[in-house]
Amino acid sequence: MTAEDAAVIGRFLDHLWLERGLARATQASYRSDLGLFARWLAPRGIALASAGEAEIRDYLVARALSPRSQARLLSAMRQFYRYLHADRQRRDDPTARLDSPKLGLRLPKTLSEQEVERLLAAPDASTALGLRDRAMLELMYASGLRVSELVSLPATGVDLRVGVVQVMGKGGKERLVPMGEEAMEWLRRYVAEARPQLEQGRGADGLFLTARGQTMTRHNFWRLIKAYALRAGIRSTLSPHSLRHAFATHLLDHGADLRAVQSLLGHADLSTTQIYTHVAQARLRQIHATHHPRK
Repeated sequence: MTAEDAAVIGRFLDHLWLERGLARATQASYRSDLGLFARWLAPRGIALASAGEAEIRDYLVARALSPRSQARLLSAMRQFYRYLHADRQRRDDPTARLDSPKLGLRLPKTLSEQEVERLLAAPDASTALGLRDRAMLELMYASGLRVSELVSLPATGVDLRVGVVQVMGKGGKERLVPMGEEAMEWLRRYVAEARPQLEQGRGADGLFLTARGQTMTRHNFWRLIKAYALRAGIRSTLSPHSLRHAFATHLLDHGADLRAVQSLLGHADLSTTQIYTHVAQARLRQIHATHHPRK
């Protein structure tokens, strides 16, 4: 990749950051995708900013990607060339006539309300670490936080008087999320009893601490969830966001407004939240098929 290619990618990502507050993970993904395309173009004597529709089509064929990966790559390219066109760095948009591959609807795996209850009860709350884990699980299910949002909460990020969590979400967007009485009670106990033991006067800033008094990491919390799922007898495959998915699905099951769920989850686009309506509908069909006398 030439210095010119690297520079134009950098300006494009700066533009997205200023305009949309693009998450770092998405920036890294776009940089990687566009960089690989630029390296493919280099032996052909074509600059990234000058590539045409034919080169993009040839590259997609050469990569032989899965439909989902191809859709992600096309998304990066579309935004890049639209930016160049809007900024008058080129006269046309070479992606304008390209169609995205059709993707099957991929529903997030979630937990039933009974499975959630078993998972929440799995930690031994008579120990400092178990009390911490119970508070983390309760808060994640009560507020629908992303794992990254949960583990990065500062000690000052939870208001136990009002019952809200101050969350710094994707793209640096802040939101306030209610947590409910059950989660508040477990957090009160954790803050009063367990956290001082884990902190041991080190002055740690994070709300949730490890046995060494350091801020909990996403990886450590994911290991804990898997261990507690086994203890709770949950056989379905979980993801780090299983409790977040359960939070959204169970709210909709009980009649919550889709826009309200979107706000609680911190989704920029309502279509991202709508996936949970499909999860709820799929579960209703399964219940009907299992229990209706005329299956």
